[in-house]
Amino acid sequence: MIDLNVERLRSIGLTPAMAQAAFAFSSTIDDTKRLRLLRVTEVHRETIVVHDGEQEASGRPMPRLTRELADAGTAIAVGDWVLLAPDAHGELWVHERIPPLTHIARRDADGRRHPVVSNVDTALLVMSLDDDFNPRRLERFLTLVQTQGVVPVVVLTKADVVTPVRIGQALDELRERLPAGLEMLALDGRDPASAQALAPWLGTGQTLVLLGSSGAGKSTLTNALLGAAVQDTGAVREHDSRGKHTTTSRSLHRLPSGACVIDTPGVRTLRPDVDEASLDAVFGDIAALAPLCRFRDCQHGAEPGCAVREGVSPDRLRNYQKLQRELRRDTQTALEREKQLSQWKTLMRAGRERGKQKRGVG
Repeated sequence: MIDLNVERLRSIGLTPAMAQAAFAFSSTIDDTKRLRLLRVTEVHRETIVVHDGEQEASGRPMPRLTRELADAGTAIAVGDWVLLAPDAHGELWVHERIPPLTHIARRDADGRRHPVVSNVDTALLVMSLDDDFNPRRLERFLTLVQTQGVVPVVVLTKADVVTPVRIGQALDELRERLPAGLEMLALDGRDPASAQALAPWLGTGQTLVLLGSSGAGKSTLTNALLGAAVQDTGAVREHDSRGKHTTTSRSLHRLPSGACVIDTPGVRTLRPDVDEASLDAVFGDIAALAPLCRFRDCQHGAEPGCAVREGVSPDRLRNYQKLQRELRRDTQTALEREKQLSQWKTLMRAGRERGKQKRGVG
């Protein structure tokens, strides 16, 4: 049996679709306990923090659930909805996780998957207008969220420290490079008016996540939306505009508007967890031009008659090709990676030998 207070949980982001999913899932489990539906607001090493719309509590995932999620290549994330019940000592235990309606995950350098957030409607892709401005990184964040059914909104922060001309140039560069119809805003994250600019995505029951690099202004923007200095903020280095990791863990906050926002730590490098079809959907301009190349197997490198090279900026094409290589490495088995490494070593040895022969070195 499931205990679900719709009105109370609505203030922590429960939507009709998620309520329906929770009821449907609960009917499939065989558990005689009275399970409560709560939302995950923080995830720690061994415990999680959950909220029922009125107050927070701490709980522990059942070892069985942890194993099941790990076998599926995932884990509980901030934004998840979970079913809990107390034990004989009053300690809360998470028995089940409701399958998320949306889920964002990234991969590390070894190809392992790491959950970022679950059940978000909108991702604010935060990038500042100082030296943090990096369209290639923004394309990676866009790939991360757009393939998961999450609406992306580009938010350019620190509009108060650059000229209006610079703001216009940045917006024009992104509009020329990124998919048409993508919402873009330039604002000062310290200005309370930021919440008004973002009002279309701050409705009751909506959940947003802020994604971006350290120093981009995510925590500053979170505080502006909350109307209070809840999240720590820090200065950036003058020589490269990079910030310290003032936010060290993900956390979900309720906003005065009735929406919820999840602040996240900044990341320097990002490998989206997507497949090749999803990548092509984000880089739709490249996918559309590829059939027009002279050669069917064109790699968009040095081949003559390449329509992609003619129609896409070189930097965007390089970013797409790099993401492709990372995706293929992530999907390789350990044996395939070892075989590829062996092939590279063989090619390098052959190159060194040819160099010696040319120099007459015996």
